[in-house]
Formats: sequence, structure tokens, C-alpha cells
Amino acid sequence: MTLTLITANRNYSSWSLRPWLLMKALGIPFEDRLEPFTKPSNYEDFRAFSPTGQVPVLIDGERTVWDSFGIALYLADRYPQVWPASEDARAWAMSASAEMHGGFAALRSDCTMNVGVRVAPKPMSDALRKDVGRIAELWAEGLGCFGGPWLAGDAFTAVDAFYAPVAFRVRTYGLEVGVAGQGWVDNMLAHPAIREWETAALAEHWREASHEAELAICGTITADYRAR
Repeated sequence: MTLTLITANRNYSSWSLRPWLLMKALGIPFEDRLEPFTKPSNYEDFRAFSPTGQVPVLIDGERTVWDSFGIALYLADRYPQVWPASEDARAWAMSASAEMHGGFAALRSDCTMNVGVRVAPKPMSDALRKDVGRIAELWAEGLGCFGGPWLAGDAFTAVDAFYAPVAFRVRTYGLEVGVAGQGWVDNMLAHPAIREWETAALAEHWREASHEAELAICGTITADYRAR
């Protein structure tokens, strides 16, 4: 039975990007279903298919799997390539993915994801500086310990998918993540699956007012490549 992955707008939805990219990059077949953000709260509409009223959601027959981390864990039971084969790399990748999933609140709020724009950011808060520094440290550690070019070795795994939205943020806001980290960002942004996501993001015509308002708080838009 074909898996169905339900996601939201390509420009905005960092949580959607993670399992979508993971499945695309690993060649896991799925039906791609888009449910766009259309208003500040989509909770009631999304409750029709999601127990939390949020995306992403994976549908496997009669089974519903929600939350990007829950989806990754579910897929890993069926596709072992979701995590690195090496025990050391796997332990690191799982820990780093969990840290991304549960942390970096300042990065999320001060550098909201919007694929199609470039932004001159407002001055960094101490919390954002700490988040960016920790991400640079993590990336350098993974690339240094496991040899790259991906964060946990020579194969794309879930940890790369979990940090993929940060690659877009690095480019959008011009964040400094060190030489090793920038190398990973460049590698990620060149991946065919991430380019497919970006192409779809740039083609989106709709805008959602609350997401655009959040972006305006983050800084000044210097370029907008989205479709008009």
C-alpha cells in the first residue's frame, strides 16, 4: 500500500520539509498531498486528517503517524537506511536530530523559514547567537567525526533531513556557520530533492498573512524570488 505524506506550503513549512526530503532522498515511494496554510490557525481544518491539527502527517493504510520525528522513527522500522549503519554515527545522528526537533527556539522565531526570499536580519539576540553557534558546532562535529559529506557520514540520513530547513535559513538570513557548516549547506542546497522543493516553493502564488508578518519582524526583505 502506498504511503501518503501530507505537508503544507513549501515556502513556510520547515516541519513538512523534513520527512518529505527524507523520503525523496532515500527513494521511499509516497503520494505527495499538499494542504496549504490558508489562515493564521488551520487547526480545525487540519484536524480532519491530523490528530494534532498540524502537519506533517503520514498515512499508511488505516494507520496515521504524526510529527516529523514520529514519522522518521516509523520509517526507520521499515527502511534501515533512515539512520547511519555505524552505531557511533547512528547514536550521534539520533541525538542531533532530537536536539533539532526539541530545541533552537530562538532560531525558529527570529529566522522564520521562507525559502523564496533573502533578508537583512535584525541584530542577533544572545539566544539566537547561541543557537547558531551550537548548530555550527554540531555540524563541524558530525562532519569531522564521520568524514562527510553528510552530517553522519557518506550517506544522506535522517539527521541531514532534520537540519535541512536550517540550510534554507542560513541562505535566507546570511547566517555564519563556519567553513565546514557552509560546505554542508552548499551540498544540501544542491541536492536534487531540495532543489525540487525549492522550485515548488518559488512557484507558489499564495501568501499567508501571519507567516508574512512573522517574516517582516525578522528583518528587511532584500530580494523576493517567489512567483507573483
